[in-house]
Amino acid sequence: MKKTKLALAIATTAMVSTPVLATNGDNLIGLGAQSRALGGTGTAAFYGSENALTNPGLLGKSQGTEFTIGGTIFKPSVKATSNIATYPGPAASDTSANDTNIIPEVSLSTRLTDNWTFGLGIFGSAGMGVDYQDSPALFNGYSNLQLMKFAPTISYNSDKFGIGVAPVIQYGALDINYTDPMGKNVGHGMSSDLGYGYNIGGYFDIFEGMTLALAYQSAIDMKYKDQITTASNGLGLSGFSDHLEQPAEIKAGIAYTIKGFMLTADAKQIKWGDAKGYKDFNWKDQNVFGLGAKYAGNRYWVGVGYNYGEDPIDTLDQSKTAAQGGYSNQAVNLFNNHFFPAIMESHFTFGGGYQLTKNLALDGAIVYAPEISKTVSTGAVTGGLGAQSGNQQAAMMPADATEHKVTHSQIGYTLSLRMNF
Repeated sequence: MKKTKLALAIATTAMVSTPVLATNGDNLIGLGAQSRALGGTGTAAFYGSENALTNPGLLGKSQGTEFTIGGTIFKPSVKATSNIATYPGPAASDTSANDTNIIPEVSLSTRLTDNWTFGLGIFGSAGMGVDYQDSPALFNGYSNLQLMKFAPTISYNSDKFGIGVAPVIQYGALDINYTDPMGKNVGHGMSSDLGYGYNIGGYFDIFEGMTLALAYQSAIDMKYKDQITTASNGLGLSGFSDHLEQPAEIKAGIAYTIKGFMLTADAKQIKWGDAKGYKDFNWKDQNVFGLGAKYAGNRYWVGVGYNYGEDPIDTLDQSKTAAQGGYSNQAVNLFNNHFFPAIMESHFTFGGGYQLTKNLALDGAIVYAPEISKTVSTGAVTGGLGAQSGNQQAAMMPADATEHKVTHSQIGYTLSLRMNF
């Protein structure tokens, strides 16, 4: 039994919870205060220089020069409960100490001629991580993924339409560390990489106040040396690589403005099912829908929105015992639920802004994602690891003898300053 518990503990340490600190999978629902206030929209709705990464074509609606600087204070609450390493004793449970993250953003647009506009976007676009370093029951686990995008943009426009393109440079860093039951630190320190892609988008004004738009964001491949392979091997999974590709996105939007009111809607598909790394862990393409409503008065605006994206992680068949060949399916489910619990679906948003001076405005947004949970069976993993330790009867234990549950909620506060010249 001691060997069984040791094997279970070592396996669990390799995948100590790494919940996503964003919302649609591991992507923020929107970039910039105005987008986040209006349900993560921005494919067709013009928000100024903030559109540089959402739809570069919309920069064709810019006038003069605009510079925006700000950031998001992101506060996830993630709790993991699992008895895989403590069976037959009580489950271990703890809340991640990584409950506050700061995500920066900078954007610029400047009109060059009547038809050409230059833009620049620098955004923290996604991230994940937890901190159980003060929790021996969860093996003092720590993990952190950070993604930052840099995108110079050029846009061409006429009276009725515009099109833009942005080459994208993405910086990513991933760090997974834990302490094994023997007190040994396991991990390779932070691994980082640069990846390259592009964004392209355009819009068409059907009539005054009505805009239709399309945009495409290419996939960006990233490789984090000795991170994912170490974690998956520790759980007894093979065939995985250290590639973690941020997926392509296909976006469509509509916006209608009349007498100070704007209504806007976006639909996009995030191609997790084609992305290296994510598809290996059985993620599926995610359809995301955003709605926003805004009223702009004298020197101010207020807006509300809603964003929905179904949980992109498919649960593999978890009904078989280890002896029936159910180990690998449950191990992948466990890895997802404990390492990548990207289970957020609904997001409620609101915000507003005020023109402080002729050239300076303050914008803010709040995004709230209510609590959601997901439970997967892990008896086959417990039984399989027990059998490896010499307890052959363990392989026959029921597939639902042990389980893993993650509970996740989020709130984010975005603040930015817009300067117009």
